[in-house]
Amino acid sequence: MESSKYMGKIFNSKPSIENRLKKEIDTYDILDKLNIEYRGVDHQEAQTIESLKEVEKILDVKICKNLFLCNSQKTKFHLLIMPGDKKFLTKNLSKQINSSRLSFANGEFMEKLLNISPGSLSLFGLIFDKEYKVKLIIDKEVLENEYLGFHPCVNTTTLKVKTEDILNKFIPYTGHEPAMVEL
Repeated sequence: MESSKYMGKIFNSKPSIENRLKKEIDTYDILDKLNIEYRGVDHQEAQTIESLKEVEKILDVKICKNLFLCNSQKTKFHLLIMPGDKKFLTKNLSKQINSSRLSFANGEFMEKLLNISPGSLSLFGLIFDKEYKVKLIIDKEVLENEYLGFHPCVNTTTLKVKTEDILNKFIPYTGHEPAMVEL
């Protein structure tokens, strides 16, 4: 498949480590260690789901929206995975996880707990949460897709991974217990 000027070459294995951050390489190493197949493409820096429409077409995948949330005391943190095109309403989630006053967590906490910069948030950041300070929450609707799209801890690359590999290999590897919700 010919890629546009916006895209780099599509890859099916760990790309050259030249000019890549360690956290991205760590992501590929974990996926390879777990025998999780992935397909990826490099692209311009993406700050929104909307800016990834071309990537979705190239990889034939729906890219997940990843939201980093916290309680008002900033003592409990949540990583919410949901469909990229779905509107997020805090009250719908708060009731289901018995947490009042959820808000978006500061990027400083994202860096500290998941080793990820704002704009690059991803499920794959859980490999860096060794103290389990971040609770994983998954909207059941994303599980209806055979494949899911996530950044490998940087927002200049997107990966397509089988949903069953995320659920049965990756999440158990991280040691996180996902809470399933319906938003």
